[in-house]
Amino acid sequence: MENKGLPLELGTKDIGKLLLQYSLPAIIAMTASSLYNITDSIFIGHGIGPLAIAGLAITFPLMNLASAFGSLVGVGASTLLSVKLGQKDYSTANNILGNVVTMNLIMGIAYSIVMLLFLNPILYFFGASNITLPYAHDFMVIILLGNVVTHMYLGLNALLRSAGSPEKAMFATIFTVIINLILNPLFIFVFHWGIRGSALATVISQITVLSWQIYLFNNKNNFLHFQKGTFKLKRRIVIDSLSIGMSPFLMNTASCIIVILINKGLLKYGGDLAVGAYGIINRIAFLFVMITIGLNQGMQPIAGYNYGAAHYSRVRKVLKKAITYATIIMSIGFIIVQLTPHTVASIFTSDQKLIDLSTTGLRIVFIFYPIVGFQMVTSTFFQSIGMPNKAIFLSLTRQVLFLIPCLLILPHFFGITGIWASMPIADFVACTVAAIMLYFQFAKIKNK
Repeated sequence: MENKGLPLELGTKDIGKLLLQYSLPAIIAMTASSLYNITDSIFIGHGIGPLAIAGLAITFPLMNLASAFGSLVGVGASTLLSVKLGQKDYSTANNILGNVVTMNLIMGIAYSIVMLLFLNPILYFFGASNITLPYAHDFMVIILLGNVVTHMYLGLNALLRSAGSPEKAMFATIFTVIINLILNPLFIFVFHWGIRGSALATVISQITVLSWQIYLFNNKNNFLHFQKGTFKLKRRIVIDSLSIGMSPFLMNTASCIIVILINKGLLKYGGDLAVGAYGIINRIAFLFVMITIGLNQGMQPIAGYNYGAAHYSRVRKVLKKAITYATIIMSIGFIIVQLTPHTVASIFTSDQKLIDLSTTGLRIVFIFYPIVGFQMVTSTFFQSIGMPNKAIFLSLTRQVLFLIPCLLILPHFFGITGIWASMPIADFVACTVAAIMLYFQFAKIKNK
């Protein structure tokens, strides 16, 4: 393969240059992915109305759950693929590719059928009201009909990245955003298809890029390509893929539960527009979180390689740089939101009440954002050095151990403010736990 010299540079090249080299494609892809979601909300907010944004926010748990099943296959299989390529086991690598297609077909179709059969009760459970249900229902019907495409697109993109083509994976994500940016206003403002038009733009953009991915994997000149006989499920590949993918699956599932609790609480204490305000806040928060995730993806191989090679000074350097950059990224988000929350909310809607609700929520939710990057980097760091249990614990502390109790208790005393405040409180406590765990981990490294 063309990247034979890569491990050597991981242990010798300047850490700052390495981190930039490995992070930039991932950051660009993650930013594009965030913009993909933000543009949907902007067009829906201005083209359809504030209640449509609330309806869209109701669909977040369903989207998170779909991502959970997608990551169960995609993340697990792509990690397994990296190992097999490192071992020069191209036969198994091609079997993994075929099995990913089959697993995504099965999961994607099964998920769509179950959700479509019980869609309205599920949406009511997720926090829909009689007013927002039509918007959420119309959006999700089209998204679920195209769900298998979404699973396949995300799965093949993960394999592209692991097969040494991060640029192609990045371009695939960027293309979906560009197509979506063209089709969304066309379907909403010109054809007047409403929220269905936005969903259709999303599915069509993914179908277009999936066609390109299939073309790439059909090229027999590539060492990794579709082959006859590789689509039959192999027990070992399925078990290993699902085992590795269980961690991100659990994290996405936890996110789904959190969003349900937030939406139901906001509906109870603030009404439909409060749910819409969270839809806006979530999109903005997601942008900075995804950029930091891109940074983490760049840090991961550098930290893992140097930890394995016992180059502990390089491990400390990459961790410090990653924490510094993550803090800068999240601090930019904090400054923008605290200084111009009204302007930020106005990007999504012209409804004054929704803008006011979003402004209050943004300022509270982002209070401790400058330190959130530290917690995210620390969690990824433990995963990078072969300590997945600590990584899972850190990832779930914020969502399960701290945020859920806050969401269940604080609103009883402080109403909607209690819901907004639950998020920064969980952030602060989770960052404290991460700092303690990191301190003890480096004490062990120092002893080595």
